[in-house]
Amino acid sequence: MSTLKYRCMEKIRAIYYFPQYFQYGKEVFDCSSNTEYIELSYKDKSRDFILKGRADVNIVLDTNIFIYREDNAIPSNKLTELLRVCAELNIKTIIHPSSIEDLRRDKNEERKKIMLSKLSAYPILSDPPLADNDQEFIDTVGVANSHDTIDNNILYSVYRNAVDFLITEDKGIYRKARKIGLEDRVFDIEEAIKYLKKYFLNENVYQPLAIKVVHLYHLDLNDKIFNSLKQDYPGFELWWRKKSREGTKARVNILEDGSLGAILIWKVEREAIASQPPLPIKKRLKISTFKVTNSGFKIGELFLKMSVEYAMKNEIGEVYLTHFTVSNDELVRLIEDFGFYRVAKLGEEDVYLKNIIVTEFSCYTELSPVEISRKYYPSFYDGEDVKKFIVPILPKYHQKLFVEIAKQDSLFGADEFCVEGNTIKKAYLCHSQSKKMEAGDILLFYESRTAKGIRAIGIIENVYYRVQDIQEIIRLVGKRSVYKVKDIERIALKPTTVIIFRWHFYLPNFISYLYLVRNRILSGPPQSILEISHEKYELIKRGGGLDERFTVNQASVCR
Repeated sequence: MSTLKYRCMEKIRAIYYFPQYFQYGKEVFDCSSNTEYIELSYKDKSRDFILKGRADVNIVLDTNIFIYREDNAIPSNKLTELLRVCAELNIKTIIHPSSIEDLRRDKNEERKKIMLSKLSAYPILSDPPLADNDQEFIDTVGVANSHDTIDNNILYSVYRNAVDFLITEDKGIYRKARKIGLEDRVFDIEEAIKYLKKYFLNENVYQPLAIKVVHLYHLDLNDKIFNSLKQDYPGFELWWRKKSREGTKARVNILEDGSLGAILIWKVEREAIASQPPLPIKKRLKISTFKVTNSGFKIGELFLKMSVEYAMKNEIGEVYLTHFTVSNDELVRLIEDFGFYRVAKLGEEDVYLKNIIVTEFSCYTELSPVEISRKYYPSFYDGEDVKKFIVPILPKYHQKLFVEIAKQDSLFGADEFCVEGNTIKKAYLCHSQSKKMEAGDILLFYESRTAKGIRAIGIIENVYYRVQDIQEIIRLVGKRSVYKVKDIERIALKPTTVIIFRWHFYLPNFISYLYLVRNRILSGPPQSILEISHEKYELIKRGGGLDERFTVNQASVCR
C-alpha cells in the first residue's frame, strides 16, 4: 500500500474534490480529511482504488445518560452499546462544558468524583456558542432556573451547528428541541442506537418494523404498555374486556421479546359528543387508544396517517381523540402538527379534533398553502398561484419514500407492512438546477425507468438549495432520511437540493408516461425537476381521479 500526503486542502479541491475522497485524472484516492494531512491511499499494482469515506459526525452527550445509568434508570447494556457503536463508526462523542459545570455543583461528593473521573475520557466541546447571547432563542425555549440555562446551552450547540446531534434522557430538553424545530436531531439512547446502526453502518441491522392487526383478546392486558392507561382510566380493564367480546381489533407493533411497542385502536361513531361545548351528531372516527413506547421509528406519525386514510376511505370527515393534557405534552405537540386542535372538554379530558375536509373556506385567504397543508392534511391548496413540479425519482428511492406503492395497494390490505417511508413528513435529495421551488408548491413524483409514471403527490414544507456539506444535509433531513450516509456522501458530490415535504395523496389512477405524452404534458422522459403549468396539472389531477373534496382553490370556495 502506498501513501501520498498533501498539505493543502485547497489544492486538492482545485484538482477534483469529493467529500472524503477525490479524483486526479483517472486515479481516485481515499482521503482522511479530519486531520491536518490528507492521506491518499491506493494499491500500486492493481490500481484498485479504495473508496471508504464516511461523513465526520460530532455528537454531544448529555451527562444525564451517565448519571441515569448509575441510578439504574437506563440498562447499562444500552449505554455500553451506544458507546460501542459510536466507537465502531468513529463518531466523535463530546461533552459540553456546561455539563461539567453542572456536575461540579453536585453536593454528593462521591458521585461527583466518580462522574468527573468518567467524563475525563471524553473531549470537551471547545468554545461553544452561548444561548444567553441569543434572546430570540431564549424567548422560544424559555428559562426558569439555572438548570434551564445549562440545558439551553447544550441545545444551543445543536441549534448553531457546533455539533450534529444531541443524545439525552432529559424529556425537558426534548420539549425545548421541539419548540425550536430540532426534535429530529435530539435522541434518547435507544433512538440513537437505532439511527446510527441504520444509517451509518453498511449492514442492514434493523429490519423495518411491522404493524399487525390483531383482536384484543389475543393481547395480554398485563403488558407494561397498559400500565399508564390503567392508572389514568380506572375503568380501562372493564372497557377492554367489553371491546374484546365485541371483536374489536387493534393495530400493534410487537417487539422481539413479545411485548407491545405500540398500539392503536379506533372506532367509527355516529353520535353527539356530550362535551362542553357539546359536539353535534356526526360520523366521526374516534381514536380510542393511542400509545407508543418503541421510539425512533415515527410510529406515532404513522398511526395518524393510518387513521386519516381510514377516515378518508370510509367517508368520515372528522377524526378525534380525548386526552388528559399535561404541561409540555408530547402527544399534543405531535397531533397539533398534523391538524388536530382542542375544541372542547369532556370531564377532565380535552377533546382534540381534526377536519380532513376543508369546511371553512375563509382559510383560502387567511392561511398560507403550507398552513392549509398542515391543518387540513390530507387536503391541500392547489390554486393557480402555487407552482407545480414533476419530480423524476429513481425506483429504489421511490420505494423507500412511498412504501405503500412498493409493498401493497393499501395500508389495510394485509396484517403487516413495512413502516420505513410511511411517515407523512419526508425528505428528498436531488441535483436539480431549478431554484423556483418554494414552500407550499406541489410535487408530482414520477417514478423513472420501471413504472414510468406519477402516483404520489407532496407539498413542499422547506427547500434548501446548493447544499454540499454532508453534515449540513444530515442535519436538515434528521430522523426523516431514507438515505444511508454512504448515499448522502455520493449525492453530495454535487450541489444538492434538499426538499422537506409532506406526502398527501396517491392518485387513485396511475398517470402513465404514455398519458403524459398524449396530453402534451411531457415531450420526453423527464431528466430533472420540471415545472408544469396549472392547466397541465389539472389534466394530471383529473386523469388521476383525485377527489376534489380534498383540494382547496378558488373553484372549491365557490362550490
